[in-house]
Parts: sequence; C-alpha cells; structure tokens
Amino acid sequence: MSVPEYRAYEVVLDNSYLLGDLIESITLEESLDEIAYRATVSLMKPSGFPDIRPGQEIRVSGVPHRGSDLVYLLNPGVVWECEHSYRGADRLTLTVYDRTIYMAKSEDEYVFPAGQTASQRLKQYAADWDISLWQIPDTVYTLSKKVYRSQPIYSMLLADLKETARKGGWLYRPRMTPNGLELFPLGSNETVWALEPGGNVESITQRRTLEGTVTKVKVLGKEDNPESATPVLAVESKETELYGTLQKVVMDNDINTVSEAVTAAKGFLSGIQETLSVSAVDVNTIRAGDKVELAGSGMELIATSVRHELGRPGKMTLELATYEYVKRRYFLDGSV
Repeated sequence: MSVPEYRAYEVVLDNSYLLGDLIESITLEESLDEIAYRATVSLMKPSGFPDIRPGQEIRVSGVPHRGSDLVYLLNPGVVWECEHSYRGADRLTLTVYDRTIYMAKSEDEYVFPAGQTASQRLKQYAADWDISLWQIPDTVYTLSKKVYRSQPIYSMLLADLKETARKGGWLYRPRMTPNGLELFPLGSNETVWALEPGGNVESITQRRTLEGTVTKVKVLGKEDNPESATPVLAVESKETELYGTLQKVVMDNDINTVSEAVTAAKGFLSGIQETLSVSAVDVNTIRAGDKVELAGSGMELIATSVRHELGRPGKMTLELATYEYVKRRYFLDGSV
C-alpha cells in the first residue's frame, strides 16, 4: 500500500498510531441509501501492538488522483467493528464509519411546528446532540407540522429533506467533514471528474427498463369523508403515447395546495428508467451524491453509490443515474 516516493494512504488510530506500514487493503464505500461513509481496513497485527477496540477514533487519508499531498478521505471516523483472525500471522479487519453513523443508530422524538425549514430542523438536531455544523445552506421551503415518535435522528432529517424535495427544493445529503456536518446539495461538487471509455474506464453496464416508469400522476387531497371520493388536486401526464398509461396515485398530507400538487405530480413523471454501472481507475475523492461526466452519454450523472479499492492506481465501481432519477428513487415516496 506504500510506495518508495511517499505513502499513498495513511490510517491514523487515536491520533497517535500510524498504521500505514501494516495495511494490506483499504476499501471505502458509500451509498445514497445510507448516511455514513464506510471503510474496511485489513492489516497485520505485529506482536506487542496495542489492541484495537470499537469506539476508538480513526481517520483515513490519501493522495488524491493527480495530487501530491495527503488529504482526509474519511475523518472523523470511529472503529465500529474489529475482527481478529490468524492466517500464518495475526490479522485484523476493521469496519470504520464516519461519525454520521451515530445519527443513524441513535433515536429520539420531536414535535415540530409548521413553517420551519429542513435547515432549521437540522440545527435543532445538532444542538440537542452536540453535533458541530459546517456549511448549512438555507433549504428555503417551509415544512408542515411533524410529530416524530421514537426513530433514528437520520430518519427524521431524511423525512425533512424529502418533503423539501417534494415541494420543489434542491436535493441535499448530510456529510461529515473534519469541520463538522455539512448539508451537501447533490451534484454541487466543484471538481467534476470525466470518465472516458477506452481511457480511464474499464467497463460500463447500462440498464434500461420500463419497470418503475410513470406516465400519469393523480394527486389526491385529504380524505375528509370516508364514504365520499377523495378530492383530486392535480393530474399530470407525459409520454403516454410512447409508453402507455402507467399511473401513480399520490396521497400526501404535506401537500395542501393545487400548486404544490402540480409540482409533486410533475416530479413523479418519468420515462424509461436508466442506470449505469462503471468500473474505472480509482478517483478516490468521488463521493455518493457527486456529479460526474461520462463521455458520450449526453447526460449529467450523479453517483448513487461508490466503492473505492484504494491503491496505486486503485479501482472504483460507481453506480450512476440522472438527477431526476435520483430525485424519484431517493427523495419521493414510493418505488421508482
């Protein structure tokens, strides 16, 4: 894992122990389905080396693609699981998460009034749980009253972000950074890496299907009388002549006006569902939620999941989809 000129990757335990010379492999994995960035670190355990235990602070650094200096790849992190084995020598496999894992594993309950934004609610979660914040944009759209009973903090925050998206707002993802928790607008990364078939790309698999296609959406209002038909707030359709009528009915108590219903209905409309799986030379700073370019695709793509097998040059596997697909799949209720 090390090279003669400089160490390409470093793992630091408890801000004291440099593990780079002991490392056999490191993988980094992240998905929009989960909040926390995960590292799997395999290393040799020499005689006399202190025991590593869950709960210890740890960080992973690496030299970025086309860079020369180490940068943080996962920091701050926590050792979540340790597996000790013997195969000719003592070995350890560590499962490491960034500290957003605590938002996924810790439960609470809240009652929020109508009129707050997702940003304001995030600041409340952070204040109550002593989470440092960094770069929290104004999510603009005001949310309905919410009563959250015992559930993970992340589930509540995700519900706030989904409601923001349904009302026409941007798509956001919480990310832990060395400076604190940020709210990252999907696709807003400053550096957009280009993937080039025949160049840095080893393979591409494209999947196109009508499964999940929605060509007509009916948005219903609140059910006031169980013996009467539910009022219809909006009906929108698109491409029914191409793919037939594939209708979705939406019932959402957070939608209160016709304009909100029209916005929500248009958000659900979708044609052919298309995703891409790409194997390529590793660019170790690409994260889930980042925009990437795929030469010749003609699409702006978002990484929905990433897997980095760190090394020189290393390998990465990306799952890619359009922004609109990501919105439907991860931020609107119901399946894609």
